[in-house]
Amino acid sequence: MTRVTTSASGGGPHRAGASVRTPRHDVRERPFIVIWEATRACPLACRHCRASARPLRDPAELDTDEATTLMAQVADFGRPAPLFVITGGDPFQRPDLETLVRRGDELGLPVSVSPSGTPTLTRDALAAIRNAGARAISLSLDAATAAGHDGFRGVPGVWELTGRAWQDARDLGLKVQINTTVTRDTVRDLPAIAAQVHDRGVSLWSVFFLVPTGRGRALASLDAAETEDVLHVLYDLGETVPVKTTEAHHFRRVCLQRDALARRGEDPVTAFGLGLLYRELRARLDEHGLTGRADRVRRAPLRVSAGNGFVFVSHRGDVHPSGFLPLPAGNVRRLSLVDIYRDSELFTGLRDPGRLRGRCGACEFRAVCGGSRARAYAVTGDLWAQDPSCGYRPGSFPWPAEE
Repeated sequence: MTRVTTSASGGGPHRAGASVRTPRHDVRERPFIVIWEATRACPLACRHCRASARPLRDPAELDTDEATTLMAQVADFGRPAPLFVITGGDPFQRPDLETLVRRGDELGLPVSVSPSGTPTLTRDALAAIRNAGARAISLSLDAATAAGHDGFRGVPGVWELTGRAWQDARDLGLKVQINTTVTRDTVRDLPAIAAQVHDRGVSLWSVFFLVPTGRGRALASLDAAETEDVLHVLYDLGETVPVKTTEAHHFRRVCLQRDALARRGEDPVTAFGLGLLYRELRARLDEHGLTGRADRVRRAPLRVSAGNGFVFVSHRGDVHPSGFLPLPAGNVRRLSLVDIYRDSELFTGLRDPGRLRGRCGACEFRAVCGGSRARAYAVTGDLWAQDPSCGYRPGSFPWPAEE
């Protein structure tokens, strides 16, 4: 993976700095990451679930052999193989999970598992997948308290199970990623969650900005100004916690802009007119001692998005650019994942920023950002529409490139 900067004029390199990373290999030929929804079975009733998971497994899921074929197709992309994440639903609802992890590892895939906080998430189960070859897990933490998190997940006790699994995974040598969904109801918990993430230790904290799909349609998303405030707070946190965003691709723009301001000694609150939510969250981060220090090198965001370095395979084998973008481009039971990813009209179109419309199409950052195609589609029904969570006015940033 290489680290690059991209000028606001549309994709050229800055002369200094490292604000955005790009995968080392051409994402037109090879995805950076493949997510496989192994099952939609899950005993939780999470308020935001894009899959609207249900208690029982679908008989039409890919079986063990079909899943092995899928993993062989992922390996066919070449070396180094894409990251391969087994998610759900709850993948621990599949009795063959350990076998699947082992087969993926034997094929040379870097395998991670994304379980739910259920009674199946035991230390022994984590040890089994680690011994089979899993390298990491991701866990969800959506509130700073047990009551808030369990309420969001729809089942009591999930907070406790998640915390125990977090510690067990670290004890066992598994890397841990924590995922947090941001809604208008949960956003003020972010500083306290950040403190827990910092204190307990993670490889990465992924802050997911709600896409109104599945059960998530009933939740209140942040508006564009609130989203901007939160993205700037996450930038401030970057020298203390390894943070990334999911479905907030304009975080890359924010990082480019903030780095440009920092080189000139400009105040971002004044320059961007940041609002009350930014000031409130920043003050809480200060109270937790998470700002004003440089514990680590800032993690530059990765230039990967739906269909453009990222591919999602459903429990039935349908191939989507993202799990939040319900447009299939083919099915691995009939076509090769490699061919679908490289050649399908949907995927190749998503790699062309010239197809974007509205403010996304006019934006000088479109090549490095592109907006959330999943959110644009969920809100407007138009895959190429502007991302409604971004309020940036194209051309308004006064320092588009290094002097």
